[in-house]
Amino acid sequence: MKAPERMRPSAFKACSMSLLILLTATYAVTASAGAREQAKRIHDRIAGVPPSAEVLDDMESYITGGSPIEAARLAMDDPAFYDATIKNFAAPWTNEAMTPFVPLNDYTATVIGLVRDGADFREVLFGDVLYVGDSALGLPSYSPSNNTHYEELEESGEPLQDALQRVNQSTFNGLPPDATAGVITSRAAARAFFSAGTNRAMFRFTLINHMCSDLEQVADTSLPTDRIRQDVSRSPGGDSRVFLNNCVGCHTGMDPMTQAFAYYDYEYNQDSDPDGALGRLVYNTVNDIDPETQSRVKAKYHINSATFEGGYVTPDEQWDNYWRQGANRRLGWDDALPGSGNGAKSLGEEWAHSKAFAECQVKKVFTNVCLRPPSDSIDHNQVSAMVASFEASNFDLKQVFAESAVYCAGE
Repeated sequence: MKAPERMRPSAFKACSMSLLILLTATYAVTASAGAREQAKRIHDRIAGVPPSAEVLDDMESYITGGSPIEAARLAMDDPAFYDATIKNFAAPWTNEAMTPFVPLNDYTATVIGLVRDGADFREVLFGDVLYVGDSALGLPSYSPSNNTHYEELEESGEPLQDALQRVNQSTFNGLPPDATAGVITSRAAARAFFSAGTNRAMFRFTLINHMCSDLEQVADTSLPTDRIRQDVSRSPGGDSRVFLNNCVGCHTGMDPMTQAFAYYDYEYNQDSDPDGALGRLVYNTVNDIDPETQSRVKAKYHINSATFEGGYVTPDEQWDNYWRQGANRRLGWDDALPGSGNGAKSLGEEWAHSKAFAECQVKKVFTNVCLRPPSDSIDHNQVSAMVASFEASNFDLKQVFAESAVYCAGE
């Protein structure tokens, strides 16, 4: 069989030139997309569904008139923005597997409600806030012991932008108002991150979900070790260097802050309900003092105390942010706050008022809307501008969605 003839250089150049012309033409069409095409792309990115002809006309008019942000905000009126975009945006934050394939719950409903209302999104980590289904819908009442209320709300097909109403979390879950901390004290978060363990999971996943950092990224071995609990070996595997060069990096910052959760637990019957589907968040008040320890601190804070008996014994819920010193000053802590406090609410406020919190929300929205993370200097400059806009809009997350959709409309 005769071997195939090599392409002649002239033919190769001609083919390459044709491909270049095609790609250039395609880019030119994309880059110079008309107002109507931009409007459709914005709607697709915001709501994930095509707009009606009337909405598309109105969005096109806004863009032609130099108001693309208003066009993006109009797209947010589509029920799919809340029922799908925001729900799927927040759902991975509610479970350790970080999957969006979970039923609607009080955590995601609260995120959806805060976005819908244009509220100060920082409340998500410290507010006495909860969103429930409107009482007129005839749903089962909210229960701190199951998720039936939200599952039936989702199954009803009612648009969440109309169905959700804001209430005080403390009225519905039985916590004192000063013990509420937004989604941190939601039932869904408690089931995922306060269940069993030592409550460090709540710290880690809040850090991942709302500060965009995992423990390895914030490890700092230069800080004092005086607040590391007894359950952490000072000589793992018989080698103290592992503790000093590895374990210390996470625990010096984490353990002083997780003390804020010392009075919280998620309780359920492990024999009859191994998945915790019928459990509830519990909080030790001044009336819940353990007769043996004479303390309100949950027993989980004292497990494995023999691992290193000279370690820190948690006496109360008083926390300190050691990360205000050392490498993690870069997270941008608010100088107007003291950097210490009592309980989950004040710790949530500490996190929510950091620069890292604002930057994290903007980067996550950018990635969600543009279908890619920020990748070059132009993208990062845009993120910085959106962080400033987010702050200027009193932390209205809809502003970030709108600006992200406009920025990526030409892609």
